[in-house]
Amino acid sequence: MSEKRFSMGDAVRFGWETVKGNIGFFIILFIVAFLIQNLPGVIGRYAREFPIVSLTLFLAGWFLGFVVQMGLIKVSLKFCDGTKGKMDDLLSSFDLLFKFIAGTFLYGLIIMGGVLLLVIPGVIWAVKFSLAPYFIVDRNLGPVEALKASSRATEGAKWDLFLFGLLLGLINLAGGLAFIVGLFVTMPVTMLAYAHAYRTLAGGENDPAESSDAGDGEGPEELLQEGPVAMQGEVPDEPSEETQGVLPEESPESPAEKRPEKIHLRSSKGVMYINLED
Repeated sequence: MSEKRFSMGDAVRFGWETVKGNIGFFIILFIVAFLIQNLPGVIGRYAREFPIVSLTLFLAGWFLGFVVQMGLIKVSLKFCDGTKGKMDDLLSSFDLLFKFIAGTFLYGLIIMGGVLLLVIPGVIWAVKFSLAPYFIVDRNLGPVEALKASSRATEGAKWDLFLFGLLLGLINLAGGLAFIVGLFVTMPVTMLAYAHAYRTLAGGENDPAESSDAGDGEGPEELLQEGPVAMQGEVPDEPSEETQGVLPEESPESPAEKRPEKIHLRSSKGVMYINLED
C-alpha cells in the first residue's frame, strides 16, 4: 500500500467540522463568489446593443471566474493549515491568473485526449492531474510543473481519489435536492475535503523554491563554516606550530651566540615582530 493514501472519512469530517464552526463565513463567501463570477455576464446581457461593452463584461466575468476559483482554493488551504481564510482571499491571486488559465487549458486538453482514447484513459488522467490547480495556487508552480507534481502526488491513490470524487458529487447532489439551499453547506464541505486530501497527498512533495535555495553545499554559509578565520580575518589566539618562529636555544657547553634583535612571527594577518633588545 502507498504511504500517500488518505482517508476519505477524515477529509469529509474535516470539511464538515470546519464549515459547522464557520457557517456564516462560508455562506457569505459563496454568495460573494457567485456574484463576482456571474454579475458581469448578467449585466452584459442587457448591454447587447453595445457589443464592445458586452464583450468586455463577458471577458471580465470569464477572467474573474478563474480568479475566484483560485481564491476558493486559497481559502481552503488556509483552513487546512489552521488559519482562518478571509474575504480578501477571493481576489488575491491575480498574479497567478495566466499560470492558472494555462494549467486549466492543458488539463482540459489532456482529458479530451484521454476521452478520445476510449474514455478510460481520460478518467485516469483526470484523476492523475486533478491536483495541478492546487499546486499552482499553493506553491506558485508553472502549468507543466504543477501537472508533474500532481502526477507524483496521486501515485498510488488514483482509485481512492476517483471514489472520493464520486462521494463528493453525491454530497453536493444531496445539497442540491435540499431546495438548493443545502449547496451553501455541501459545497464548502466538499471544497475543504478535497483541499484536505491535497494536503495529505502532497505532504511529501518538495517546494521548488526551497530546493533551489538549498544549493549544493558550496554556498556562502558553508564557506564561512569551513574557514571562519580566513573569511573573517581573525588572528588565532596562539600562533600555530607551523607558523611560529623557533627561538634558538643556548647550549650550556658552548658560548652564548648573539641573539637576533628581532624574531619574525607569521600569522594570517601578515608578519609580526618581537623586539628582543634589552
